[in-house]
Amino acid sequence: MTYVDGFVLAVPKANIEAYKEMARTAGDVWKELGAIDYVECIGDDVPYGELTSFPRAVQARDDEVVIFSWITYPSREKRDEINAKVMKDPRMQGDAWKDVLDGKRMIYGGFRPFLEL
Repeated sequence: MTYVDGFVLAVPKANIEAYKEMARTAGDVWKELGAIDYVECIGDDVPYGELTSFPRAVQARDDEVVIFSWITYPSREKRDEINAKVMKDPRMQGDAWKDVLDGKRMIYGGFRPFLEL
């Protein structure tokens, strides 16, 4: 079975085009280095819940949109290999992302699928 890294983050609406550009570059890098899929989604129907919700999880403000993303790999072992290479890739260096989003509010993790249809 595959392995999935998932991400939820908030991006200021004013920075969405810069984020898309960063995501395109990141997606190219991950795919070139072996990821199966790289998907970035912008919140379209993500209401602010009373107790829990995507916006609450990342403390999204009124001027921000929620991004939901995932990267699929052939296995956990491949994911670890690919991510090590991604972090060394020159296209992924620098701190430009800090001007686009607040990484402290990003939620991420690795997931082992239990059902694939």
